[in-house]
Amino acid sequence: MPQIRKRTVWLVILLITAAAVLLLAFDSRLSISFYSIPTSKIAGKVRVALITDLHSCQYGAKQASLIDAINKQAPDILLFGGDICDDILPHEHTEALLQGIAAAYPCYYVTGNHEYWSMDVEEILRLFQSYGVTILNGTCDTIEIRGQVINICGITDPDVTEYTDSSVGIKEQLEALKHIPENGKYTILLAHRPELIEDYAPYGFDLVLSGHAHGGQWRLPGIVNGIYSPNQGWFPKYTSGKYRVEDTLLIVSRGLARESTKIPRIFNRPELVVADLIGEP
Repeated sequence: MPQIRKRTVWLVILLITAAAVLLLAFDSRLSISFYSIPTSKIAGKVRVALITDLHSCQYGAKQASLIDAINKQAPDILLFGGDICDDILPHEHTEALLQGIAAAYPCYYVTGNHEYWSMDVEEILRLFQSYGVTILNGTCDTIEIRGQVINICGITDPDVTEYTDSSVGIKEQLEALKHIPENGKYTILLAHRPELIEDYAPYGFDLVLSGHAHGGQWRLPGIVNGIYSPNQGWFPKYTSGKYRVEDTLLIVSRGLARESTKIPRIFNRPELVVADLIGEP
């Protein structure tokens, strides 16, 4: 009998452990990642919130849980880093987010590949513009926030030349932006695809913010930084977190896609990125 009880106890422990691991593995609750970035190009603090790869997924009624999470962080600027809309799911949850948040902050948006795959990109652009969001497509806005002046630049997804009549690709857009950092202000580039960081870095941007990789879909914390990512393949390099390439800092968000993903995320919670630019002497 004691031996049977001992086996039963170990079996219960094993089952509880397995259940806990599964719950953690498939946890799809929103997480928030914080980055502190010192720079001598500003004297104060500017807080930037990055939303990527929503894919029109739902976060509560009228996107309340996502909106609440953003508002609690009190960002100065809200950046939409592409694939906010999806090529399969309808745009209603994206519009609900814009309805609830766009009027509260200066907002900027660049396209991702799925906006082009939807074959509805012009309507998507009109949707964002109707809520006062600035579209960046090889363009830049120099803005002042409480006395701190920074450059917000952005480029479209490379699929722009394949799915539209435009012949202006990201190379031409980057060339159009190359003079911007010369004004000496802190310069952010919003660009959907992180795997192209070697193309972005020579242009002198201080910070590049990207998504697209979905965190490598399946992760093993502390061991594997993602199994597979679009356009990077197996065991991708740029999936989540902070990277330094030349003098440019790259931050990659795991994105917010949930029900739109054909392959479930494992140890890979959806992510809202908050980056604080901190002035230093």
